[in-house]
Amino acid sequence: MRFWDSSAIVPLLVEEPASARCRGLLRADSRIIVWLLTRTECVSAIRRQVRDGELAEPDAAQAGQRLEKLARRWSEIDAALPVREAAERLLRVHALRAADAMQLAAALVAASGRPQGKPLVALDDGLATAAGREGFDVIKPDQHAGR
Repeated sequence: MRFWDSSAIVPLLVEEPASARCRGLLRADSRIIVWLLTRTECVSAIRRQVRDGELAEPDAAQAGQRLEKLARRWSEIDAALPVREAAERLLRVHALRAADAMQLAAALVAASGRPQGKPLVALDDGLATAAGREGFDVIKPDQHAGR
């Protein structure tokens, strides 16, 4: 079971350079843990691609359907207070944006505060760096080596 950042979920929804690697990771272990607002971040990413002219509306609709299907299978970390407290600590320690701190905090909650050796899938460099420093086994699908 792996914690997936939204940056690694989006390539499962729309074709991106890391899509094939993300699909391979999902096939290898289909059990996904995400933060409560991962769906919202994914919808935001899809709509941003539409606004930027990178994604046609029919493709966005298909991505939304893929998101619905995937979301039915994953487990969500919805413990708001522990996530908020951990995120505030992470913001003091790491150079993270608020949403990335919340993602990493949710991963810490999922790992019961013991991230050593636990896998976390992310494409975002800042989040991946902070997660590695926190002790997660970071998997970066955009790297050919896979970790």
